[in-house]
Amino acid sequence: MPVYRDECVVLRTHKLGEADRILTMLSRQHGKIRAVAKGVRRTGSKFGSRLEPMMVADVQLYEGRSLDIVTQAESLGSYGALIAADYASYTAGSVMVETADKLTDAEAGLQQYLLLVGALRSLSRREHAPQLTLDSYLLRALSIAGWSPSFGDCAVSGAPGPHSAFVVQLGGVVADEHAPPGAPRLAPPALGLLSALLTGDWEAADATPDATRNQASGVVAAYTQWHLERGLRSLQHIDREPGRALPAAAREGTP
Repeated sequence: MPVYRDECVVLRTHKLGEADRILTMLSRQHGKIRAVAKGVRRTGSKFGSRLEPMMVADVQLYEGRSLDIVTQAESLGSYGALIAADYASYTAGSVMVETADKLTDAEAGLQQYLLLVGALRSLSRREHAPQLTLDSYLLRALSIAGWSPSFGDCAVSGAPGPHSAFVVQLGGVVADEHAPPGAPRLAPPALGLLSALLTGDWEAADATPDATRNQASGVVAAYTQWHLERGLRSLQHIDREPGRALPAAAREGTP
C-alpha cells in the first residue's frame, strides 16, 4: 500500500534543505524506516517536536522510491523531552538509540522495538539509575540479536560456573583453561549484577553499590562495542566516576 501507519521511535535525524529533515525510525511492524518530514524545522510545524530523537509517535507515511514521506504524526510518548532534562539520562538514551540504529534493519522484529520503547520509558520516569537502565538495555538488545553473553557457565565448553575470567571475544565468562593470559577477572558481585540486568531482576540490580555497577558497566561497554564492530560515538559521553577503569578487553578491543 502506498500509504501506511505504524508506531515508531525516532533514532536520529538529519537536516534536509531549509526546512525538512530525514528521519531514521524503528517501527513496530515495518522494521527500520527512513523517511522525510517536510517542513518539520519551520516554527509553525504541526509535528516538529513529535519527531525528535527518543520520541515515540503514531506516524502515517507515504511510500516513496528511496525515502518515505511523513504525512501525519501523533505523539505516543514524549520521552525525549523528559530524558533531555537530565544529562546522565540523556547520554544513556543517546547510546540506546545509536545502538538500536546499528543493530536493526528493515527486517527488524517486534522485540527490538518493544525493548527500546520500554527502556526509554523507564529512563524518562527515572525508575532506575540511568547506568543500570542502559546496561540492561544493551545486554538484552544484543541477546535478541543473537549475542547473548554467558555470566555463569563457560561460554566455550559449557562447564558449570562460577567462572571469573571474562573474555569478550569468546562470549562471556570462561573456565580457566580457556582464559587467555591477562583476561580480566570479575568479582562475584559484578557477575551477579550482570546476570540481574540481563534477566530483569531489578530488586537485585538496584541494591548494588557503585563500585560493582562500574565494573559491570565496563564489561557491558566492551561486549557491546566488540559485537557491533564499530564504536558507539555516544558512549564516550557517558559519565565515568573517578577511578573507574574498563577491563583490558574494553580498552583494547582485540584478543
